[in-house]
Amino acid sequence: MKANCWTGRNSVEVLDVPDPRILNARDAIVKITSTAICGSDLHLVDGYVPSMQKGDILGHEFMGEVVEVGSAVGADKLLVGDRVVVPFPIACGACNACKAELFSCCENSNPNAGMAEKLFGHPTAGIFGYSHLTGGYAGGQAEYARVPFADVGPLKIEADLTDEQVLFLSDIVPTGYMGAELCDIEDGDVVAVWGAGPVGQFAMDSARVLGAGTVIAIDKEPYRLQMAADAGYETVNFDEIDVRSKLLELTGGRGPDKCIDAVGLEATHGATHVHAYDRVKQAVRSETDRPHALRQAILSCRSGGVVSVIGVYGGMIDKFPAGAWMNRSITLRTGQAHVHKYMRPLLERIERGEIDPTRIITHRLPLAEAPHGFDIFKNKQDNCEKIVLTP
Repeated sequence: MKANCWTGRNSVEVLDVPDPRILNARDAIVKITSTAICGSDLHLVDGYVPSMQKGDILGHEFMGEVVEVGSAVGADKLLVGDRVVVPFPIACGACNACKAELFSCCENSNPNAGMAEKLFGHPTAGIFGYSHLTGGYAGGQAEYARVPFADVGPLKIEADLTDEQVLFLSDIVPTGYMGAELCDIEDGDVVAVWGAGPVGQFAMDSARVLGAGTVIAIDKEPYRLQMAADAGYETVNFDEIDVRSKLLELTGGRGPDKCIDAVGLEATHGATHVHAYDRVKQAVRSETDRPHALRQAILSCRSGGVVSVIGVYGGMIDKFPAGAWMNRSITLRTGQAHVHKYMRPLLERIERGEIDPTRIITHRLPLAEAPHGFDIFKNKQDNCEKIVLTP
């Protein structure tokens, strides 16, 4: 089959690779009908996530048709021919974390748990197409994929909805929603979102659905800010104005009630001294992540507010504003999205028209053009916000 593979830093290629096969009685094989390029994929391509190997199949946002099921996958769970969306974390459904609906912290799905434990203190769940640190599982930017724990993960789509309406239930819609839910939004809250990429856009949509009175998008790319403005949100261009000062102006001097970091480890912020500091430390491997958005969110949030972090961080950060966090009673909440928990409720919101996932799609490409897609997405060319790939 054809698959988009990591072939080195800043290099991906569509290659011929062996077809996946059933390895465990709880597996399924899915023929992929739609997949996507995620901002998190860029962390792999840019070399910020360790343990990638040449030939690893990328992609953790995918859906398709079940073409084979293992003997332990009951007919009440999954049948050949079912149309499914596959969540990006791989979860067993039975461990303590899964029972607590902390599916991205599954204790059983990462065969390289020891590797993750060295970096994070405890292992995390396996993830499709996201390095050997998270299990080395083949991803979904391919014609077919093996889905472990298929009796737990895939969501059957029985409604008359297009792939584009439901594909992002695999990751970015639940991620954005969880980012907003972690904020404990109350009616009328002012919510500021750092990052107007796909996850940030859905965090904004979710904040509004959950009752926010004002939602503010913070970014520097005009096309991203325009997309947010078209959806009815306030915008702040951090290349043109001091973010904290503007947020104070918009909130009567208090700061936003809730702040969402939808940026993560590759944050940029013009030519400020602290950004230069982070870049230098990152280059000499004294710091793995650039936490400028996180710092700014903590310093901007009102006292007693909540900072929710759904942008991906991979290792260690420097100059964390612990004093502001502790002394001003700010709650910090975070996590890789527990996608299984949110898929069905969000599917129902999509069916009711409360959230429109298709609004962020700017490019549609065949799988064969995935390298071109990565190039324009990484370099923010052609107003590229989100790419859907078709095998």
